[in-house]
Amino acid sequence: MSGDNAKLNEKQKRFAEEYLIDLNATQAAIRAGYSERTAEQQGYQLLQKTSVMEAVRDAQEARSKRTEITQDKVLQELAKVAFSDLRKVLTTGGALIDAQDWEDDVAGFVSTVEVVKKPSGEYDEDGNPIIDHVHKIRAWDKMAALEKLGKHLGMFVDRSKVEHSGPNGGPIQTETGSSKLATFLDALADRTSE
Repeated sequence: MSGDNAKLNEKQKRFAEEYLIDLNATQAAIRAGYSERTAEQQGYQLLQKTSVMEAVRDAQEARSKRTEITQDKVLQELAKVAFSDLRKVLTTGGALIDAQDWEDDVAGFVSTVEVVKKPSGEYDEDGNPIIDHVHKIRAWDKMAALEKLGKHLGMFVDRSKVEHSGPNGGPIQTETGSSKLATFLDALADRTSE
């Protein structure tokens, strides 16, 4: 955490560190020593403080540098899953390509490969049973990856939460029927008094 975060007290510093574990403000507040009874409110209030959020951001950036995990890398891994093609793990004849020969983008979307051995019912020339190998390939959830990428790109707007504003982002000016009538009557009274 940077020198700007020196203005945090020890509990606030501990909260910022604990918050990085699971991004759960209530649990972070409890682990930092705040009362369980008020942890939810404390966590919320702490996240409203600029100095606490700066400490969290600084720690996240430091962790990203330390682990070399960046937003770009995460997006690249999501893209491997989202734009995967299962045909890339099979030969044109339908046999599984050896995993050692897979390209990185292919290896990134396969979650598991299970090999099931079963007797074919046939025997080789020495009388030994011939064993068939059945490969079960499971890929990561393509739809979930596409959804996460789409949300990151702002493609999915929640239309149920549309906000409107008036001129220059201010409140919308409304007039009720009674206020329009009052305005009309005032104008009429002004004309008759002339």
